[in-house]
Amino acid sequence: KGTIHLFRKSQRSLVGKLTHEFRLVAADRRSWKILLFGAINLICIGFLLMWCSSTNSIALTAYTYLTIFDLFSLVTCLISYWVMMKKPSPVYSFGFERFEVLAVFASTVLAQLGALFILKESVERFLEQPEIHTGRLLVGTFVALFFNLFTMLSIKNKPFAYVSEAASTSWLQEHVADLSRSICGIIPGLSSIFLPRMNPFVLIDIAGALALCITYMLIEINNYFAVDTASAIAIALMTFGTMYPMSVYSGKVLLQTTPPHVIGQLDKLLREVSTLDGVLEVRNEHFWTLGFGTLAGSVHVRIRRDANEQMVLAHVTNRLYTLVSTLTVQIFKDDWIRPTLSSVPIANNILNLSDHHIIPMPSLKAADNLSPVTSTPAKPSSPPPEFSFNTPGKNVSPVILLNTQTKPYGLGFNHGSAPYSSVLSQGLGIPGMGAAQGFRTGFANVPSRYGANARGQPRP
Repeated sequence: KGTIHLFRKSQRSLVGKLTHEFRLVAADRRSWKILLFGAINLICIGFLLMWCSSTNSIALTAYTYLTIFDLFSLVTCLISYWVMMKKPSPVYSFGFERFEVLAVFASTVLAQLGALFILKESVERFLEQPEIHTGRLLVGTFVALFFNLFTMLSIKNKPFAYVSEAASTSWLQEHVADLSRSICGIIPGLSSIFLPRMNPFVLIDIAGALALCITYMLIEINNYFAVDTASAIAIALMTFGTMYPMSVYSGKVLLQTTPPHVIGQLDKLLREVSTLDGVLEVRNEHFWTLGFGTLAGSVHVRIRRDANEQMVLAHVTNRLYTLVSTLTVQIFKDDWIRPTLSSVPIANNILNLSDHHIIPMPSLKAADNLSPVTSTPAKPSSPPPEFSFNTPGKNVSPVILLNTQTKPYGLGFNHGSAPYSSVLSQGLGIPGMGAAQGFRTGFANVPSRYGANARGQPRP
């Protein structure tokens, strides 16, 4: 008989999830090489730290931190392989590409923190400089240089390769580029090696090893121990200057900013989209870097009411997909309303519309909250208005003024005197209006607020 489980099985712990994902990566043969280099890196770091303690050299310690950074780069390469294996999930709808961006950012920031630690130790050593033993200083330098160069050139680290090319150049690269132009002017064959810009990781490895060789020679010749501290400061500054542009670039990617080098291309594509047939407006556009070399974006497109939504969507996607790989387009039709000139039927005796003036009256929707005197929203605690106007009742139709004669101004006034009974015959009796002006209106039997009974008949 099988066991009956009354409760659901508990979820895996964090360690169990990490173990499961590591097994997933280790199943790929491409990761075996990275795991082998990682094991050798750990052994090399152990020997270098022991030699740093025996030689009492802080410059060799600063150079060992570059080997530790190589271990971080190998971990980043494993994360890159893991990202390629994983597919988007409901939680991570855009995929897992931002994990490798976060790994690059964390690696470069940790390298800069190590450089700051070296600068702090170097300042303390200037106050009291200890004696440096050169027995294993040169051996540790060449072991670290060989392993760093071998790791950088053997492992194809796609995230760091992209960041090193996309980020701005460091001050070390700029100075070496100026020197390389001078050398290539004398020996043109070296232009393929030194120009246009050298790999920043290879450059800092060579420069750090050169600083340690100079330190070894000066200590052996003159017992000048302070040069070890000066070399440590130089290596720390080179490390900080090399990692800082990469941290800035990966940080901007994490902040979902638009890359500066694609802003011009995006503006050009949006102008082309706005000229498509049926497109009225392109708005609320937002584009950001999802991962290294991957651009995502969203845009709202307003189209005509008679346009085909699917056709416009296909054209817009076709234009923007050349640059934006992950795109969200929202199509909505125009919502303008055709204005209405009149909401009531026109009388049969009106033949020429050009002789009439239609005055639309505002609709009073919130009739319950209106003051009976001014037809405006009145507060319960507000005092009565100072002036009151004879305003018609609710739901009044537009007023149509008739012109019996053709006047230059078209205001609908009758010149001369008119009998008072003719005015009353139109259903409008307002005390206080002179008999010299007669208005012919479209209000028939409309009761006034004042001077009318419940049936709408004028009071005597």
